[in-house]
Amino acid sequence: MHAVRIYGIANCDRVRKARAWLAKNGVPADFHDFRKDGLPPTMLRRWLKQHDWSELLNRAGTTWRKLPDTRRAAIVSQAEAEALMLEFPALIRRPIIETGGKVRIGFDARDYARS
Repeated sequence: MHAVRIYGIANCDRVRKARAWLAKNGVPADFHDFRKDGLPPTMLRRWLKQHDWSELLNRAGTTWRKLPDTRRAAIVSQAEAEALMLEFPALIRRPIIETGGKVRIGFDARDYARS
């Protein structure tokens, strides 16, 4: 079994659900909290190699809605999105799960159960 690492924010509902599902199913996982542990640029770039920036950028959350309209409208490329996600890690869709070199975005219990 590959090591599992979960990234997110501890008080995020989806992160809590993913962590609970992994624990319930006996899958040991390390947790990296963006707020406590930070978000190194190399980590974000690793995820961006497997997923388009538009998949990683959470446009439904409070952090996005609090940004000025001009700031949101300026996010039209990976470079701009990457800089914004590094400035505000809460803008990253959560959880991010890494295992065996594969990066998953979000939590879906059915999808987790299949793999």
